[in-house]
Amino acid sequence: MSIIEIAGLKVNEASLRYKFTRASGPGGQHVNKVSSAVELRFDLDASDLPYRVKSRLEKLVGNKLTATREIVFFAQTHRSQIRNREEALNRLVALLKSAQEVRTRRVPTRPSHTAKRKRLENKKRRGEQKRVRKPPKNYD
Repeated sequence: MSIIEIAGLKVNEASLRYKFTRASGPGGQHVNKVSSAVELRFDLDASDLPYRVKSRLEKLVGNKLTATREIVFFAQTHRSQIRNREEALNRLVALLKSAQEVRTRRVPTRPSHTAKRKRLENKKRRGEQKRVRKPPKNYD
């Protein structure tokens, strides 16, 4: 059971599983013979990630989390199995990096008294300006 480092986090290598399948799309006869598409499965329960990162990952992936608590990355854009494997791993790295980010809570602020007064004065000024532009009413 070896541990690798991904995006600054120590991940149990047993939590990563690769499966190679035949890719769809162009490639001629070559595509029918070679398994170049990669399916990377990342098991959340088997990983040694901190609880806050795991919970953030669950929120980020949403319904892409399988019933067995795995996140699946499927890569088939390249003709090479190695490049598809790198792409799937890069997607995992990007997801782990975004899960690590600590969001600062927004502190709600209120407009100052002066700001409220200026806003109301400006509204009155604009309303007066529009009222002056109107043609006079005819009183017959």
